[in-house]
Amino acid sequence: MAKKISAAPALKDYKTNTFVDGDMEIRFAVGPEETKTMDTQKLIDNFLVKDLMVADTIKLVYSHYDRVIIGGAVPATKALTLGNHPELRAEYFLERREMGIINVGGKGTVTADGQKFDLEKLSCLYLGKGTKKISFSSASKKAPAVFYILSAPAHTTYPNAVFTKEQASPVDLGAAETSNKRTVYKYIHLEGLQSCQLVMGLTILAQGSVWNSVPPHTHTRRMEAYFYFDLPADQRLFHFMGNPAESRHIVMANNEAVISPPWSTHFGCGTANYGFIWGMAGENLVYSDMDPAPVHTVK
Repeated sequence: MAKKISAAPALKDYKTNTFVDGDMEIRFAVGPEETKTMDTQKLIDNFLVKDLMVADTIKLVYSHYDRVIIGGAVPATKALTLGNHPELRAEYFLERREMGIINVGGKGTVTADGQKFDLEKLSCLYLGKGTKKISFSSASKKAPAVFYILSAPAHTTYPNAVFTKEQASPVDLGAAETSNKRTVYKYIHLEGLQSCQLVMGLTILAQGSVWNSVPPHTHTRRMEAYFYFDLPADQRLFHFMGNPAESRHIVMANNEAVISPPWSTHFGCGTANYGFIWGMAGENLVYSDMDPAPVHTVK
């Protein structure tokens, strides 16, 4: 019997790069020539993901860069269940996708097809293609979990599994003298949790250090998204993007994400130290595959 495909929604008139469709925002890809003409608001509309972590809400943003979905789930007073979306043309969310989840809040639990995965702060969960039912809950209403979600298309199934910060083989980089002393934790990559195309981890900057991702770089083999966390509410971060020879910047607050196209450089500087989750999808799983743009060459 032929597989039943859900009915398509009414044809849309796509007049802008971004639009909201129900509970998911859709963002089309734009190139370097269009991006360099954008004013501040256009940069924000196309690349910044604001209000990602809202109490008792799952928020999703579908990017047409490598068809990655960026999401946030904060089960503050109740459990949250991940629904499907008609844009996926699937029977359930992970029918043809995989997902990485990192908790940056209080202790929480992700339940996947009846199996419970407890996540302390900075632990990561990988969910493979074919996982049907996914829900999020917190151990305490006073300190709810804050789950950052990244999903990409997948062609095969890998096991659902948790990776803790302690398992992530931390690597110290940078130096206090250049204000970029930081520790990198790799979770989903060639030597860690296995995936089809997701690469995911996080970086914690030492106190007094504010620069990340030095040297700046691009990797046209895959897109990247940054999610910034543990930045004090009254502080801000300047995320640099665009052509390395014609860079642009976006001012960001805590718990916001930014989409970095494959052609775009990406690095940032905060007014205080912070952490950020980096996640990629595209051509390969090699974390070190990047084309550096040394600091003195960026304009």
